[in-house]
Amino acid sequence: MGDLVTIERQGRVAIVRFDTGTRANALSQALIRALTDAARQFHDAPDVSTVVLTGRADQFTLGADLKDPERAASAGAGLSERRILLRAGPRLCQAWEDVDALTICAIEGWCVGGGMALAAACDLRVASREATLYVPEVERGMNMSWGSIPRFVALVGPARTKRLAALCEKVSAQTAHDWGLCDHITEPGGALRQALEIAKRASGLPPTALKMVKQDVNVAAHALARATAHRDLEAFLLTQESEDFREGVAAFLEGRKPDYSGD
Repeated sequence: MGDLVTIERQGRVAIVRFDTGTRANALSQALIRALTDAARQFHDAPDVSTVVLTGRADQFTLGADLKDPERAASAGAGLSERRILLRAGPRLCQAWEDVDALTICAIEGWCVGGGMALAAACDLRVASREATLYVPEVERGMNMSWGSIPRFVALVGPARTKRLAALCEKVSAQTAHDWGLCDHITEPGGALRQALEIAKRASGLPPTALKMVKQDVNVAAHALARATAHRDLEAFLLTQESEDFREGVAAFLEGRKPDYSGD
């Protein structure tokens, strides 16, 4: 995992932090792999009851790293290779959903795009009052993938998912709490502290019973998730062939308003 991801243990609580050293704290391919590996450490960990996931103290993440050299290098790859490369994001979120222990995501600052997909794959979310949750993929000419749509629907329902992921509304922490998208709001700088309080309380419960209930809830909530999200990777590949995708990404990188043609 190198310098991107650190893991700390406090009794039956594990804390996973990720920090790229940049303001955006963006999800590069290297960071996605490191966070996936971190989650898999807790798939079979009887001595861990809760796992807290957090980003930088000032920023969770601004989402996928559009300037990632690995992403640029894959631009000319064929369809088969790109399908494989694009599995990294869905694999990351599934790895976190499959953690046996209760997972709690602590959010400060912005939680954008892939960051929202990752947060939704956790069991609980704690957000600073100044946090903003935002899913901009459609504004970039893409669909929202990584298996996140059924997770959003399970959390906030169909209409609010459309507001979040189709209309790209920027959601404040208070609105997210009102919707059920996050479970607790704290003062700025307090998200990790609140998440740890919940984690320590959970770690005092019988661990096997806790994990069993978590898995039962997930099965009930996500029974149709795979049927709903199975095509989102292919849809993402398709949108990457459009002029609107190229315009959306170019406009973002150039800091201007996009001019979509509908192609």
